[in-house]
Amino acid sequence: MIVEVKVPSPGESIAEVEIGTWLVENGAVVEKDQEIAEVESDKATLTIVALEAGKIEIKAAEGDSIPVGDVVCTIDTAVVPVAEKQSAPAVHSEKKEKRNFEEEAAVKLPESNVKVTAVAKEMMRENGLSVDDVLSGLKRLGKKEVEAVLNAETSRKNQPVQQKKVSREVDKKRMSSLRRKLSSRLVSVKNETAMLTTFNEIDMSFLMDLRKANQQKFIETHGFKVGFMSFFTKAVAVAATDFPMVNAQLNGDEIVSPQFVDVGIAVSTPKGLMVPVVRNAESKTIAEIELEIKTLAEKARTKKISVEELTGGTFTITNGGVFGSLLSTPIINPPQSAILGMHNIVERPIAVNGQVVIRPMMYTALSYDHRIIDGKDSVGFLVKIKEMIENPERMFTEGKDAGKLLLGI
Repeated sequence: MIVEVKVPSPGESIAEVEIGTWLVENGAVVEKDQEIAEVESDKATLTIVALEAGKIEIKAAEGDSIPVGDVVCTIDTAVVPVAEKQSAPAVHSEKKEKRNFEEEAAVKLPESNVKVTAVAKEMMRENGLSVDDVLSGLKRLGKKEVEAVLNAETSRKNQPVQQKKVSREVDKKRMSSLRRKLSSRLVSVKNETAMLTTFNEIDMSFLMDLRKANQQKFIETHGFKVGFMSFFTKAVAVAATDFPMVNAQLNGDEIVSPQFVDVGIAVSTPKGLMVPVVRNAESKTIAEIELEIKTLAEKARTKKISVEELTGGTFTITNGGVFGSLLSTPIINPPQSAILGMHNIVERPIAVNGQVVIRPMMYTALSYDHRIIDGKDSVGFLVKIKEMIENPERMFTEGKDAGKLLLGI
């Protein structure tokens, strides 16, 4: 029976995909549910699996654009994969047992620098000799043996260092559908928005101390580590309630202000940048946010993420610090109006209460569309995040000072 494998639908808005990579060769015999190809849309890279076991016949080449629902290959189920051969039962005989004993003795080397050639090793196996047997059988060490060692060492030292091969070749490959779409969007952002960036710095020592003191208990309770991204995600969600324009979007002549905060987390993958979305971050705990970020990032890197998990988002966070970036100006992820850039944590001298101290500091950057976000809101939003990261308990008091709330002022 011939089974047709068709392009699955990545999402409602996608009518065409591109064949990225065939994971098997034409004519190969595949197993059921085996991954056979990667297809790329302008939003994600997805995997096609074999519906049945059999011989595959490829109908579309890498780089071809194929409409959703079209046949990319067929599988002939009449050809089944060859099962792994069962190992033959061992023959227990007196001769075989003796042979095994001799082989074990022969291949067991003492803790020394004695080198045994393949030919010598085979002779030792055939005669049931070990390295110790051979060494003890030597009558004496003469001039010939010593010179052989000295000549070998001299030859090794005098061997010329191989020069690195110089190449003038150029490697060319077609951009993936995902990277082409990303490139187009980045250019349009620069051309169609009034993008500005404001900066601040955060003393990370308070959050780092909190994390260090509670990490082991957190792992015992939830089964995974807590990182910094979940705290920044929660801080963004809380700060957006005080500065809703940062969470808003421009749609023609209308300003759309969602009453929820869906935070996109930029994830670098081999296929390009992907931004999975943590929905309703304002209503989630740190542990819930951390688990969702961990799950979505793993899906993105292993090409298991769905288009729905990449769609939407009212705000984005990108962390260039994981690559060592000290400072950068992130580009807005349309149709959003702002993006927060996290950076590398570096110990620097700062002034605290009139004293110079060394603290782990992080530069943060907020790029925003000045058409709908004023400078006051952008700066205030970033300052609010700084206050919450330096005073983590404020994330649970809607960003307000806990002491003032206690006193009712």
